[in-house]
Parts: sequence; C-alpha cells; structure tokens
Amino acid sequence: PTSAHVSAVPQPERFRYTLDNDLLTTEQRQFYEDNGYLLIKKLVSDEDIERFRKEFMRICKKEVKPPGAMIMKDESLRSQYGQSEKAVNKVQDFQEDEELFRYCTLPEILKYVECFTGPNIMAMHTMLINKLPDSDNQTFLHPMHQDLHYFPFRPASRIVCSWTAMERADQDNGCLIVQPGTHKTPLQPHGYPKWEGKTNKLFHGLLDEDEKTPRVHLVMEKGDTVFFHPLLIHGSGINKTSGFRKSISCHFASSECYYIDVKNTTQEHLEKELVEMVREKYNMTYVALRDIWNFRARLVQGERINL
Repeated sequence: PTSAHVSAVPQPERFRYTLDNDLLTTEQRQFYEDNGYLLIKKLVSDEDIERFRKEFMRICKKEVKPPGAMIMKDESLRSQYGQSEKAVNKVQDFQEDEELFRYCTLPEILKYVECFTGPNIMAMHTMLINKLPDSDNQTFLHPMHQDLHYFPFRPASRIVCSWTAMERADQDNGCLIVQPGTHKTPLQPHGYPKWEGKTNKLFHGLLDEDEKTPRVHLVMEKGDTVFFHPLLIHGSGINKTSGFRKSISCHFASSECYYIDVKNTTQEHLEKELVEMVREKYNMTYVALRDIWNFRARLVQGERINL
C-alpha cells in the first residue's frame, strides 16, 4: 500500500517540498517546509540495526566483498589495525550487498520517502558511516555542506536523504549538525576545507560558510531516523569518545528525476575528481558521470523512468 500520491491539485503556495499523503501530519509537513528536515523517533528496529552492524563487521573482516562498494579507511590507522572496525570509517555504495541494501527497502522507511519523492523510488547513494574516535593527525569532522553538490540530477525537491542512527548520536560522538531553513538557498560552491592535513577524500565543504547561521545538533537515539532535503546545509562534529558512532543512510530520488550536465557549473571539479577515481579503480579509459550514477542507482519501488 502506498502512503503518498501526487495531488491532482497542486498547492504551490502551501507545500513545496512534500507531496500530498496520508502519513505526515500538517504540522510535520510544515516543519519540513520551514526547516528542511524531519526527525522520526524509533523508526528502525533494534533487530534490523544489529543485522546491519554484523554485516559491516563482516565487510571489515573481508568475509564479504560487495561489488562496487568503496571501503574508506583512515590511512593513518591502517598500518596499526589493517582493515578493521578501528580503521574503516565508511562503506559507500553498498547497493550490491543484499543485507545492507535491505535498509533501502524497509517499508517503514519507504512510506516516509514516498511523501517526498512520489511512488517511483530509486536508491541513488548508500552509506554506512563508522565515525572513528578522533586522533591527533586525522579528524573525522565532516565540514558543512549540501548533498546536492554531489548529485547530477534534479529536481532537488524530489530527492531526500534517510539517515538512521545505529546507536545514540550526540555532541560527544559527533552527531549531525543542521542549519534549519537553508534548503531554501541555492547550491553553493564547495571544495576542500583549508585544514592542514585533515581532509578526507571527497569530503567537500562550503567554501564560503556563514558562521552566524543558527545550527541545531540532532541528538538521536538508536533507530531514530531523520529525513532531509539535499540543499539543507549540514555536517557532523568530531567523535570525542573512545567508541564508534555508526549510522546508515540512503539518498532516495524519484525515478522521474533527470540527469543534468554539470559542465561550467560549481559541480564540474567534483565530476573530474570522481571520474578520475573510478577510472583508476577499475582501470577504465573512459567513464561518464552518468555511467557512475547508473551503476549506483537501484530501483526500490514503482518503475524506473529516467534515472
């Protein structure tokens, strides 16, 4: 059963960022409209989260090697720990790992996603983040950014991120930080922050950040899930604890979204970097940005139209 349908009578003056649906209250829709995010408590079960955690550990131990997945490691810890939970800070593009991909197909997630995308839903970008304890020579601080910077498809309002805490996330272990209302601003130029020796590959941030914009730290319990717009400015702090802060996320988009050419835009330099990385990894002479996204994308509900 679907929870959202595109209204025959659009209400542009009232709701720009959600579709008419039978799930969200008017207050919830208005909150997303005003702030660009919506937090739903205890949406994903402890049992599912434990299954995702076990699969992450299996990937760390190389017991499973999902095709196409990018296992990101802190190089400064690799010599000490090899590929283990203590060195792996992210599994990206897990769409070919059936156990982790279950997250993208959970009915409790999809019924909310549909309120933003409509019934034809693609999983476009998947990540399991393992925020490591901070060390002197490597900071797992993700600078403030807009996710749309990474995406060569539009419209932005038919894209939504679902981000689930796999354990309590707070200011001590580097929870998400959002700037409410910034989803109404245009896509801004991004690049590597000027932190000496502390940048992670592809962890781009806003080049011109307004320090005065109010910030909210999203304190979340295990299973809590936040849905947010791809233009919402957000980031995460450092992990000041000795434990690991895990989260699992997926960017969903309506399959009716369309690809754009990023040439001569603020996203052009990202395209070059990403294409170069993929060419090196797979020893390819030529690859287009659209090819990379076609490989990442996977249908989860409805029919595949454009993406």
